[in-house]
Amino acid sequence: MRSTARAIGIAIELIVLWLTSALAMLVLDMAFGGVTLDSVTVDGHTTTLPAALVLALVFGLLTAILWPVIVRAMSWIGPVVLFLLVFVANGLLLMLSLVLVPVATVDRTFDLFVMAALLSLFTSVVGGIIASRSDTSYRLMQVRRQRFRRRHTSGSSEVPGLLCLQIDGLGHEVLRRAIADGVTPTIAKLVRESHRLVPWHTDWSSQTGASQLGILHGSNHNVPAFRWFDKASGTISVFSNPRDNEQREFERADLPGLLAVDGASRGNLFTGGADDNVLVVSRMRGARLGGGAGYSSYFVDPSSALRTVVRMIAEIQRELRQSLHQRRRDIRPRVPRGGVYPFVRAFTTVVATDVTVATVVRDLIDGRGIIYADLIGYDEVSHHSGISRPETLAVLTKIDETVRLLSAVVEQADRDYHVVLLSDHGQSQGATFADRYGESLPQLVHRLCGDPAHPQTDDDSHRTYAEGQLYATASLRPSNLPEEPAVTTDAPVVLGSGNLGLISFPAIPGRADTASIEAVYPGLVDALRHHPGIGFLLISRPGSGSVVLGDGGTVDLATGAVTGTDPLRGFGPDALEKITRTDGFDNVADIMVGGAYWPETDEVAAFEEQVGSHGGMGGPQSTPFLLYPVELPDPPNPLHGAEALHRVLAGWRDNTANAQRAAGSFR
Repeated sequence: MRSTARAIGIAIELIVLWLTSALAMLVLDMAFGGVTLDSVTVDGHTTTLPAALVLALVFGLLTAILWPVIVRAMSWIGPVVLFLLVFVANGLLLMLSLVLVPVATVDRTFDLFVMAALLSLFTSVVGGIIASRSDTSYRLMQVRRQRFRRRHTSGSSEVPGLLCLQIDGLGHEVLRRAIADGVTPTIAKLVRESHRLVPWHTDWSSQTGASQLGILHGSNHNVPAFRWFDKASGTISVFSNPRDNEQREFERADLPGLLAVDGASRGNLFTGGADDNVLVVSRMRGARLGGGAGYSSYFVDPSSALRTVVRMIAEIQRELRQSLHQRRRDIRPRVPRGGVYPFVRAFTTVVATDVTVATVVRDLIDGRGIIYADLIGYDEVSHHSGISRPETLAVLTKIDETVRLLSAVVEQADRDYHVVLLSDHGQSQGATFADRYGESLPQLVHRLCGDPAHPQTDDDSHRTYAEGQLYATASLRPSNLPEEPAVTTDAPVVLGSGNLGLISFPAIPGRADTASIEAVYPGLVDALRHHPGIGFLLISRPGSGSVVLGDGGTVDLATGAVTGTDPLRGFGPDALEKITRTDGFDNVADIMVGGAYWPETDEVAAFEEQVGSHGGMGGPQSTPFLLYPVELPDPPNPLHGAEALHRVLAGWRDNTANAQRAAGSFR
């Protein structure tokens, strides 16, 4: 009886959708003179309604039948290009409809394509209204899933799955304030009713590459920063390069990835061992960018692309308006927000989010064992707007709505899920190093080395590609992803990762120490350690290990002995431990530069052009959050390092008795 009622309900929905589409066709016929529906005379009245009904029916049937085939044929390209082809495909389907049922005259082909796009958008809106008649559109998703064969059945519905949602760049304290201020009501409800909110502490390199490599693959050894110079190969490695990320995974092939068994990686830098990946940077090479990236399923509903395009346009105008407001009010600190950034922001907050969420919904319906998804919108906007300014918090509210959406899907999934929210790092705010002192770190170093005209000093941004800009670039021109050129000169190589700087000397073999640097570049080390924008330097000494140098004191890494004023004061009780670990990396820079931190204002001076930054130490950037269900074993307190967080998540993934035993091993 229930199945009969459901069938009747679906039939009624389809009829309503067909009739409303025909009415939309009538309106579009009047609005666009380039397409004219045939008219008939009934009882002395001329009407185009029969033509609209026939055309709407045929167009709807062709879309339902042919669209999945069209999407599969177009899936080997990036999503931005796919957006454009969606409009073309819609127009071709409407044109084919008119070939099958010639009930209209076409004078302008362009009008036909626009009508097709608007008709798809209209049917999407109507379909959404119909689906939400029972207060949620997710019941419709459950009906639709019956049309698809499940991809796998290995996971047992009796064992809860694990859904890990990473809110990129959101610090623990920023989230606490957002909860208190009503910015994130869904997350606030979780904290108050079913979850525990705790901080965890990143390694010195507080950025997505280091954190996700540790979380997903269990090791981030030899990762000193977002970008670093490898003396052995003479090349620069960077986490925005798919080839470099693939190499990082290969180096850890003997370690079991967090997602290796029945896992899905969505919107991340790495696969975590998963075979099923969507918008994963380490897989953004060649044909894998499209079909292998997995987002073609998002476009099975042709209106998905149209809705996303409309939201992208709205986001671009929102960014332009907010940027103008910031300049008019002279809000500081601030950085330029022109160029491609409005499009990058729209991509991260709309496209990447829509695609990621759609694939996670499908994962939940399929009953995946473990899902790890990265929501990158907050991180991208806070880089340019600030970590807790109104426009940034508005993005955080949208992410909170995404959490609410996915929580609703979890409630309707056949499999139970433990929902874990976390971030990979926080962000610290402040005017940039270049804005404060009139020159960038590369300009400063090359000036002190006697080469102020070195080409690197002309690139203050250091060509830093965050995930959002990488995805946008890959989607438009997958063959032109950012590649770091080989270093062909003996001049110092200076790189920035938030307020962490790396200085390497290709002309000095091996790891340079204070004596060898002084011999080639006299006065450089002293000038750097006393600069007001630099908090400390990590550098090797001849025959006596490494030392941390500050303006008024030093710290011996081997003994922890402090001479004079401790240069690590204010950087946290674990600062020396983090620095000592990095000092043991094979690819540690000759000089690791810790940017200054001003605790009275909680500000840093980034070596990149970013208001909100991360990558080093100082302020909220080193303290992300972990939000987990109360029924799961508690992690250690304090929880230090991405590798430790990997062990926690792996224990939760394994569940039941295994999880309880793993909890004991956490401590």
